[in-house]
Amino acid sequence: MELCTKGLGLQTDSLKARGLDLSRVRTCVVVAEERPRTALTQSFSKLFKDLGLHPRAVSTSFGCRVNLAICLQGTSGPDPTTVFVDMRALRHDRVRLVERGSPHSLPLMESGKILPGVRIIIANPETKGPMGESHLGEIWVQSGHNSSGYFTVYGDEALQSDHFNSRLSFGDTQTLWARTGYLGFLRRTELTDASGERHDALYVVGALEEAMELRGMRYHPIDIETSVIRTHKSITECAVFTWTNLLVVVVELDGSEHEALDLVPLVTNVVLEEHYLIVGVVVVVDIGVIPINSRGEKQRMHLRDGFLADQLDPIYVAYNM
Repeated sequence: MELCTKGLGLQTDSLKARGLDLSRVRTCVVVAEERPRTALTQSFSKLFKDLGLHPRAVSTSFGCRVNLAICLQGTSGPDPTTVFVDMRALRHDRVRLVERGSPHSLPLMESGKILPGVRIIIANPETKGPMGESHLGEIWVQSGHNSSGYFTVYGDEALQSDHFNSRLSFGDTQTLWARTGYLGFLRRTELTDASGERHDALYVVGALEEAMELRGMRYHPIDIETSVIRTHKSITECAVFTWTNLLVVVVELDGSEHEALDLVPLVTNVVLEEHYLIVGVVVVVDIGVIPINSRGEKQRMHLRDGFLADQLDPIYVAYNM
């Protein structure tokens, strides 16, 4: 989707002249193991609207390795709900809804309606206890099409058994759940689907293993990265991770190398002002250095390994230690 919006953004007229017609596309499902990117989905729909693509045809879905089909935003349902949560409360694993435009508000678009036969519960990843509606927790799923395990040639399947056969520490302790490894929350929407029923919407916040513990709070990389990308037009991509309790920010520069030094104060200031964090290291690299997998997701841990092994070949590195 990102390649389409960037590469074809100025070619819609020529595509239309060549007879490209998307009016018969009924469903275009965005499948991702991450938080739905609201701005990208909207820009994709807006761009191809001129070619006949109906905005309702573009919908979101959430699936992961333990269950490929957890929820789906179908065309028969209402428009996906977007809620605004307090980013400061989210750092303490609490979900507090606020009005649009409120200070520190973060928009989250639902990943879709939970599919028939699928049960979702939000659990504490440490204690394995069920969480209340106002708390952020790990998404656990139970259904007939859950995966049963990983196939491995190393014979260590037992190491991953907890992912696929977990039980709650209290409450319903008999049901076997699969742990998705993603943090999120459930919220009953006020909207109804084609059958007239209200539905529970699932909101995915981020991956548990990529969340960063800093100053006793949980930060999600995508929030910091979004702030950094907005600071300068020459920053095309950004990825963050931690290294010995230091926050490392890697930015890709689309411009001349003398701009690299100018980016450092912009990056450190925006992270301090919006997230109250001090950046330990700023690394400016060429376009394409941040690894992206086949699903378009950043491989932050691979980037961290490359940074520690001094393999990034940076344009500029600033240490603030």
